[in-house]
Amino acid sequence: MINFEEELKKFHPSLEIDEAEDVIIHHNLTDFTDILVQMVKEHEEILQEEDADPDLYDE
Repeated sequence: MINFEEELKKFHPSLEIDEAEDVIIHHNLTDFTDILVQMVKEHEEILQEEDADPDLYDE
């Protein structure tokens, strides 16, 4: 029968996992939220420009 306590004592995480964890933690990765925030900021800027000059975007 497998002794899980003994097996857990022998366990060592792979180096690839440790490396991936470091990359994820120490790099500023753009995610979906970052993209949405940028889109909202750009949209707000456009709206402010339209308020400043309403004829600017008339077709």
